[in-house]
Amino acid sequence: MRHDGGRGGGGSAKEEADEPGWEVDPDDEWGVAVITTVGRQLKLRREAVGMRAAEFGRAVGYGEDMIYKIEGGKRIPRQDFLDKADEVLGAGGLIAAAWEDVKKVRYPKKVRALGKLESKAVEIGLYECNSIHGLLQTPEHARALFEACQPPYSPDDVERMVTARMDRQSVFDRNPAPAIHFVMEEAPLRREIGGTMVWHRQLERLLELGRLWNVTLQVMPTKSDAHPGLDGRIELLKFADGTAVGRGDGAFNGRPVSEPRQLRILELQFNTIRAQALTPRESLAFLKRLLGET
Repeated sequence: MRHDGGRGGGGSAKEEADEPGWEVDPDDEWGVAVITTVGRQLKLRREAVGMRAAEFGRAVGYGEDMIYKIEGGKRIPRQDFLDKADEVLGAGGLIAAAWEDVKKVRYPKKVRALGKLESKAVEIGLYECNSIHGLLQTPEHARALFEACQPPYSPDDVERMVTARMDRQSVFDRNPAPAIHFVMEEAPLRREIGGTMVWHRQLERLLELGRLWNVTLQVMPTKSDAHPGLDGRIELLKFADGTAVGRGDGAFNGRPVSEPRQLRILELQFNTIRAQALTPRESLAFLKRLLGET
């Protein structure tokens, strides 16, 4: 942790090394507007009580430069920062309440869009070729994946993405519950990502989810014939009004599609994959055997 040389007693102030917020995506117009507004309100409140940025930073435990970034709409503040700022500035809950708006834009735009679609779908079909799907991952498994990326993400970015991925899993708690169909390849299931204990817990999580009444989970054996999923993942989401959206890595240049003709092609591919995979019962038995090998 870096130390703020302007602080008496050698106390520490959070700076770039231990981010008190996240970068704002300049292409996310809504996110930029929300964070800019929150930053402006924070600055006005600070100036109204006669506090300089450095003094305020010391009071909340962050460096002066980071205070300017948050006030300037360049950083997304965390909830604990807003709570502390509200207390220091005597805002009576007004600054802390801004978290209700901030939390809606704290994740990247594309993640929010996907989560929004998943939260509305009545039927979800997902085939994953090279990894365990994000909706099925444990936090430890997801963290190990993000930490393995090159160039590396900062620890703060890793935690941000893990949290976003786990929040998407609220789809399993929806009422009424959607019908969710997963097909995954055998090879990623055997990869001990994160070490043996993390792998063991991931297999247990798959068994837990595979037993849910609204979830079907199927495994595609490595010793299988060629199938339409060899080009990559396939996603199909159907909604209550009869509309649908889908995407396949090997079809339509990977773009999301919603036209009936294109959706029929993706659905044909997905159904063919499901037909070639192990049945849900056989898949759970396979996972139990694999777990017994750990």
